[in-house]
Order: sequence, then structure tokens, then C-alpha cells
Amino acid sequence: MTKQEANQQRGLDAFMARKAKFDAVLAELQQASVEHFGADAEAVLWGEAAWLADATAKLKDIADQHFRRGEYAP
Repeated sequence: MTKQEANQQRGLDAFMARKAKFDAVLAELQQASVEHFGADAEAVLWGEAAWLADATAKLKDIADQHFRRGEYAP
């Protein structure tokens, strides 16, 4: 294996390891969403709504970066 091939393989290995972590976080968030992030429908307050708005904005920013939308558009 050449130095370039070895370097490419290390890059691929690192990418796949990070993707596995990313996928695990997404699965965890999806499950939390199904469970309404632990919010009690009888006691939900503005703090939970504000937290969800903040989390949504962060996820939207990540999606915008990937899909090159908004401020990340070419």
C-alpha cells in the first residue's frame, strides 16, 4: 500500500467512525423526539418550548451547511 493509499484509508476510517457516532446521536434524538423530549403535556412550560426552538435552530444550521442553503449557499 502506498503512502497516499494508506492516508486515504485512514481518512476513510476516521470518517466512518465519526459517521457512526453521528448516526448514534441522530437515533438518540429521534427516540427522544418520539417521547416528546420527556415533556409532560400537563406541565410543559415556555422553557421546554425555548429549548426545543434552540435545538431546532442548531439542527437547521447543520442541515443548511450540508445542503448549502442560506448563509452557506454558494
